[in-house]
Amino acid sequence: MTPLDDTARTALLRRGFALEYTTLGWNVIGIVVLAAAAVSARSVALAGFGLDSLIEIGASTVVIWELSGVGEARQRRALRLIGIGFAALALYLVVQSTWVLAAGFHPHTSPLGIGWTAITAAAMFALAFGKAHTGAALANPVLSTEGRVTRIDGLLATAVLLGLVLNTAFGWWWADPAAGYVLVYYALREVREIFSGD
Repeated sequence: MTPLDDTARTALLRRGFALEYTTLGWNVIGIVVLAAAAVSARSVALAGFGLDSLIEIGASTVVIWELSGVGEARQRRALRLIGIGFAALALYLVVQSTWVLAAGFHPHTSPLGIGWTAITAAAMFALAFGKAHTGAALANPVLSTEGRVTRIDGLLATAVLLGLVLNTAFGWWWADPAAGYVLVYYALREVREIFSGD
């Protein structure tokens, strides 16, 4: 890989900050939208997705902090914090999915939830792509790893969207908690990769 000159590095750092601030802003707005949708639909999945947005806010804040400084010790600490975020996400998904399935909880339909999760999935996948490429170009493992957090956020949005659509179309209330278990595996794999490579 060719070493970056100062101009290229500055441009890439500026792009990294822009991607993180966009993610941060999106998720702050998302918490408000998801709270409204969750209350109106009495949807545990939408409420849980709002909690996932808090994890993404935390991960973006960690990367902004890391991009502002240098040093391996700072990168290791940032990666550990992101790993803790993945672990918290996995725990949340296990608890939420198990509780919803055991309780047989049936949410109402939510056009707002369907619209927001569809747009969020597209936005998160685009942001994740940008973070992966920018992180690779900067040789910054923290930005690249947080890109995977953003991709998981996109996958979770897709799973919640699918569950909401299947519940609306067919009354399959169990679809979104079942999809949550798939994401638990992915999140735990990321935790293992972050901490085993530490």
